[in-house]
Amino acid sequence: MWRRGRIIGGVALLPALVMVLHAHIPNRAGNIGSLTETFLPWTGLAVPLLAAFALARRSATALVALTLPAVIWLALFGRTLLDKRSDGGDLIVASHNVNNDNPDPEGTARALIASGADVVGLEELTASAIPVYEKALAGAYRYHAIRGTVGLWSKYPMSDTHSVGIMEWSRALRSTVQTPHGPLAVFVAHLPSVRVNLDAGFTADQRDASARLLAEAVRDDPVKRTVLVGDFNGTAGDRALSPVTSQMRSAQAAAGDGFGFSWPAAFPMARIDQILVRGVEPVSSWTLPATRSDHLPVAASIGF
Repeated sequence: MWRRGRIIGGVALLPALVMVLHAHIPNRAGNIGSLTETFLPWTGLAVPLLAAFALARRSATALVALTLPAVIWLALFGRTLLDKRSDGGDLIVASHNVNNDNPDPEGTARALIASGADVVGLEELTASAIPVYEKALAGAYRYHAIRGTVGLWSKYPMSDTHSVGIMEWSRALRSTVQTPHGPLAVFVAHLPSVRVNLDAGFTADQRDASARLLAEAVRDDPVKRTVLVGDFNGTAGDRALSPVTSQMRSAQAAAGDGFGFSWPAAFPMARIDQILVRGVEPVSSWTLPATRSDHLPVAASIGF
């Protein structure tokens, strides 16, 4: 019995090594390190799959070997599975990549209003859909601003609104929202898309460069309380986004329930839609019901 299943036991060491050494996987060849970190939680699937094979082989050796990747996965992600949400909070922030092919922008707007959010950032706005969103959201949000393909809607006055130069065309903005609890700097950003293909691997150079520019803007902002929302086309654990994520907290990581995967909406596999904060306290974080976009909206309650 102890000899049976040694191959399965050896294979079980592979996900364990990936989880332990992911930070050392180089990005030089096709950004494989970033790609691994994007989907790292899914390495845990190897444990039940291999356990099924081990049981079929009645192999005690393989089952014992599987405890190693299981323990490592729990050490990395066990806290993520806990429900860290709390009641209360002073402000609800939402973000949604509405998809430039969204066939129902009015319905999407109604869903965002129903979330109860005080501040909403939208990404991937199109010229034809912008008037629909403006009309549909006007009753709930008195103030708004649009810069290129991103927009910000707020129940409270906005000032010092301007584009943030993260690439050739406008896909990021910044505004000061005058909340009842004091000024809050709000950034809305849509980082460039990444591609995965056999020839070039995980191509993300433009996204990574935009992340560095965005990080500089956030770092130099004079308002101490800051919220950054948007589609990052990457997870908070992707090392390439560390210029941004190292200076802010993920609301989902601090106050969410589970991984909060947001993309693709039909079968979410990664949290690429982010709400990051600095100088305020995440109280609760969650994903909203699906709209006609290929992303799920995300929301968070914050305390001042």
